Amino acid sequence: MSATTSLPASHAGLGTDPRTALVVFSGGQDSTVCLAWALSRHARVETIGFDYGQRHKVELDCRPRVREALAAQFPQWAARLGEDHLLDLRLLGQISDTALTESRAIEMQANGLPNTFVPGRNLLFLNFAAALAYRRGASVLVGGMCETDFSGYPDCRDNTLKALQVAISLGLDSPMTIETPLMWLTKAQTWALSEQLGGEALQALIVEHTHTCYLGDRTQRHAWGYGCGSCPACVLRRDGFEAFRQSRQRTGG
Repeated sequence: MSATTSLPASHAGLGTDPRTALVVFSGGQDSTVCLAWALSRHARVETIGFDYGQRHKVELDCRPRVREALAAQFPQWAARLGEDHLLDLRLLGQISDTALTESRAIEMQANGLPNTFVPGRNLLFLNFAAALAYRRGASVLVGGMCETDFSGYPDCRDNTLKALQVAISLGLDSPMTIETPLMWLTKAQTWALSEQLGGEALQALIVEHTHTCYLGDRTQRHAWGYGCGSCPACVLRRDGFEAFRQSRQRTGG
């Protein structure tokens, strides 16, 4: 893998959006693709992460490594990448009773949602992000929420985020756009998008440096990245990677 990577002309700065974007950046695959997406479009991009007492807290350790690798390998993006912000939201973990904030088995609940659902998580994330964005002069929030390949979390739905965008903009008396570039993509299409944005270099970066596994396992290395290989997050990432690779083989890519 080369030290720097040239971007396709469509992502090298043509039609740059002058607005500053703030990316909700966990250190996972989806948020890393969203960060690359924002860097390919916006003149300035900052990132925000949250420590909410998550069981897979290792993802927070991945965040600076991903940012450093992006800046080193994509100089066009390095010039646009601004400050990172990490907020302490451990109160959310204290009031939650979920498999993402406690050491317990991952299973479905009577309400049809997996017990990995942390109630209000994305609502709180985006409200805090909006407050920070307002102070930082950013008017675009970018998140990796998805309604296609997801676990049914209601705070990932497009209608939820559209309503939240209206509420935040009214509450701040200032337009605040919520962008969700992965909303209608399968996980295989997310892999395809990262390849489109940054080629093989970005794919390799995502495999090596991002974290998705709900159990926080960084001891097992797979073709698609690190993880236990059996939790819902790992299964979704693995299946998406395999579907993407099969699609590439069928098309001769």
